[in-house]
Amino acid sequence: MKPSEKEEQFFREQELKRRLEQARKEQEAMAAAERARLKELHYMHCPKCGQKLMPQKYGEIEIDVCGSCHGLWLDAQELDQILASQTRRGPFRKFLEVLGG
Repeated sequence: MKPSEKEEQFFREQELKRRLEQARKEQEAMAAAERARLKELHYMHCPKCGQKLMPQKYGEIEIDVCGSCHGLWLDAQELDQILASQTRRGPFRKFLEVLGG
């Protein structure tokens, strides 16, 4: 018995869906691998000169300092934590006053 045209079309559509899903999964896996590769390449490197950043303690806060250009890099909310720990007229407060903050 020969399959009907509708049966053939159904199985072609199912195969196409399976292949598209497989291609999507492969593309997602490649994108995840590329994100991981870029993170490994750039994580904890100075945005200015590209050298390795070294964590240093400033009170209770750990900041990242470049050993080459001596750039200072803060993670989210670290400046707020530093300012909160300073006295009313501390050095960082004076700096912000100069900037208009």
